[in-house]
Order: sequence, then C-alpha cells, then structure tokens
Amino acid sequence: MRSCMPFFVALLLLGGCTGSSTPAPAAVSPLVGAWENRLQFSSGDMAAIKDFRFLYSFNLGGTMTESSDYDGAPPVPPAYGVWHEIGPNKFEAKYVFYQTKPPASFKEISSGSGWLPTSRGILTERINLAADGNSFESTLTYEPFDMSDKPVKGGGEGKGHGSRIRF
Repeated sequence: MRSCMPFFVALLLLGGCTGSSTPAPAAVSPLVGAWENRLQFSSGDMAAIKDFRFLYSFNLGGTMTESSDYDGAPPVPPAYGVWHEIGPNKFEAKYVFYQTKPPASFKEISSGSGWLPTSRGILTERINLAADGNSFESTLTYEPFDMSDKPVKGGGEGKGHGSRIRF
C-alpha cells in the first residue's frame, strides 16, 4: 500500500495542473456604463422640445434605465427597458415610461390622488457606437399609448448624440 502512495499523489497533482474547467468571463459590452444623450425629435409631440437630454445606465445583462431633463414636467418616473447588440458597435434599446397629468386642484393632492398616470410611451433607439467607445449617434422612434395600450397621436422620430460619462 505504501508503494502506491506516490502514484496517488502524482495523480492528484497532475489532475490539478491540467487546466481549469471554469469558463472565461464574457467580455463586457462597450455600451455598458453611464451616458448622456442630447437629442432632437423631428416629428411628433416631442419635436417642440429643443433642449432634450437623456441620461442612461446600460447594465450588464441587457437592462437599462433612462431619465430625462424633463422628468419633472410633469413628474414622471424614469424609463426602464432592455438593450442588445445587433452588430459590431451597433445596439438597439427599447424602454418604457409613464406620463402623468397634473391634479385639477389641491384637494386631489391632499386626498392622495395627485399625479396619476395618463399614458405610456415606448422609445426604440438604434445606437451606433463610435470606434473609441466614448460617443454614439442614435435614431429614436417614440410610440405613445393610452392606459388601455391603444396607440394615440403624438409619436415621432428623432436623432441623438450621446457621450459617455467619465471621471
């Protein structure tokens, strides 16, 4: 039995030196991170806004959050959505936001029914990332819906220019 011990030790050592079965971590997409996008709609209800800015957080796994400089007029929550790569340095994002209506009177606010949702919007954005990974050009399509998910007037298209937020 003692003569077999070196054989078993050698076998254990050899087994530990043959490499790892742990897969290599997936490459992080160059879109992951925080971005600011300056955009202008050319049609629809949002075309009148001339200083539109969106802030994005593109997360690992394909989720995202968007907030605009108009989230407070009227108060609306951020948009939430998903994104995926559709080609080299080309991405598509789809995100949803809810619009609210102002209360008709202070009594509505004090009774707890203030800024209620009136509609929702779906934004679909095609993003072309620059070779250096620090900026992008994009096209957006806005589709508005009522709270019963029926399309309503006011949709449109726009273009954006995004910049990565860095220290």
